[in-house]
Amino acid sequence: MNKLPQTPTFAVRFLEVDEASDGQRIDNFLIRECKGVPKSHLYKAIRSGQVRVNKGRISSEYRLQNGDIVRVPPMRMAEAESKKFVPSAEFPIVYEDDAIVVIDKPAGVAVHGGSGVSFGVIEQMRAARPQAKFLELAHRLDKETSGLLIIAKKRSALVALHEMMRQSDGHKHYLALVVGQWTAKRLEIKHPLTKYLTPDGERRVRVDKAQGRYAHTIVTLLTAYPEYTLVGAQLKTGRTHQIRVHLAAEGHSIVGDEKYGQDAVRERFVKMGFKRMFLHAHRLDFAHPLTGERLRLEAPLPEECQRLLERLQRQA
Repeated sequence: MNKLPQTPTFAVRFLEVDEASDGQRIDNFLIRECKGVPKSHLYKAIRSGQVRVNKGRISSEYRLQNGDIVRVPPMRMAEAESKKFVPSAEFPIVYEDDAIVVIDKPAGVAVHGGSGVSFGVIEQMRAARPQAKFLELAHRLDKETSGLLIIAKKRSALVALHEMMRQSDGHKHYLALVVGQWTAKRLEIKHPLTKYLTPDGERRVRVDKAQGRYAHTIVTLLTAYPEYTLVGAQLKTGRTHQIRVHLAAEGHSIVGDEKYGQDAVRERFVKMGFKRMFLHAHRLDFAHPLTGERLRLEAPLPEECQRLLERLQRQA
């Protein structure tokens, strides 16, 4: 394995913690500040007392506070790799203040880089806002899902949002076009879900009543078409691919879903000019993470989805 050229840093550094790092663990703070230094070296520096906060020794679990002074000892740091170019991009903003920004993410754009994707929404927004000290995803949307996405601009907001989601104190509402006639006006689906890998190494999710994790989706009938149905789906838990797998398990896969849908249906809609999955995060109801104000945010159906529904209505 080729190692990156090493460049020593001989000077002790004193870093003042700002609001963006308030509440962050010291080990994670060092991993970010000392890129290229093996984690084992960082933890050794903490244990030996070389890393200090306000002149005192701390453990790796210590959470930093705004105004703390962190002593970072001399370390050998790898030279920075040449960064891959990330084109800056701003996305339609539905709501923004000094704590959060909520965007309307288009379909076909990943929320972050990884798994064969060089960059996503969060990397592009950081490139577009170089002055922003903190931008982190509060939750995820699948690449092919459009709609509302919350991004935290302060660590305190991110922590509060994560806690809110763990407590299910907030509501995420989606619109989906499914195959077939959905007849139940309101159905609560609680199939347990588990992740697995296909022989090709692709990540998938399936219903697993023996070992799956609890998952809860409330589905409501909105508009019936001859061969398809527009439904609303409210997430009560936030499992990977939850809505997609729950609907497919009920025999009504989402139009355009490459993982859990029907190839023949997808090909039919591609010929009609509709080349995406029909799943849209259209409404968020939640308390502002810092002020507690109740927010109700909406993103209308994208034009291509609206045009498709109008076409189905004409064919009815």
